[in-house]
Amino acid sequence: MKLRIICLSFLLVFASMMQAQSINGIWKGTVVMAPGGCFPVYNIEMQLQIAGTQVTGTAYHFSDSLNYVREQLEGVYDKDSNTIIIQETGIITYKVKDECVPCIKKYRLTYHRGGDNVVKEEQLRGTWTGKALDGKTVCDPGRVTFVRFDKSSFKPEFKLPPALTNRKAELVKEIKVDTGHIKIDFYDNGQIDGDTISVYVNGSPVISRKMITAKPTSMSVTIDLKKPVQEVIMVGENQGSIPPNTALMIIHAGEKRYQLLLTSDDKKNAMVRFIYEKSELK
Repeated sequence: MKLRIICLSFLLVFASMMQAQSINGIWKGTVVMAPGGCFPVYNIEMQLQIAGTQVTGTAYHFSDSLNYVREQLEGVYDKDSNTIIIQETGIITYKVKDECVPCIKKYRLTYHRGGDNVVKEEQLRGTWTGKALDGKTVCDPGRVTFVRFDKSSFKPEFKLPPALTNRKAELVKEIKVDTGHIKIDFYDNGQIDGDTISVYVNGSPVISRKMITAKPTSMSVTIDLKKPVQEVIMVGENQGSIPPNTALMIIHAGEKRYQLLLTSDDKKNAMVRFIYEKSELK
């Protein structure tokens, strides 16, 4: 009897873990906006990572390769009700028409698999509400259904800017990590003087022309054995009122914390290289 109870408990725990794990991955949907919107119908893709009840990831809103918004997100997953609450926490980069204003959305979604019509695909269904970036434009609420996919279809048209290709990438520090998730915060160093930065990870834009202040401008980097080297380059887009462009970089890698001072001018950018090394079991 004890063995049966132990086995049953194990199966329940295992099923719970598998249920939570099933939310990880790429989810795609279509958003239909209210009449008069810049893009009446556009695509949305979420790349989600679940750790316990915590949700992190990235949302991509795009109509084509020339019009897109990339946002960070975080949320909470309730495995008992299969419900996930997701809040877009900030725009990483975007490229839209001048008259368009991105919306920061909040989603309440429920996980579904299969149905009465014997549909086998996995879905996240629910509603969203939004707040415009300018604080004025109306973002009407709506409904959305996401379907799981294996590969991303977000392919923005992108060329490396001269500020990245024509300047020397000066290595500030090489850091070895044994965690798959690295959190990075940027602050203006010292007096806030209007310094604006862009940040690239292995040549891909993550932060675009963001003014740094006393409040953190945050991003994350994923690193593992499949992609064991990640190069983060900070580009100073201006010199501020007190040249050169300087930023304080705070890095959280597992239990370790690093603090670096980055400097960029019209001749050089600042680079930090992360190298993944799997920790040995003791």
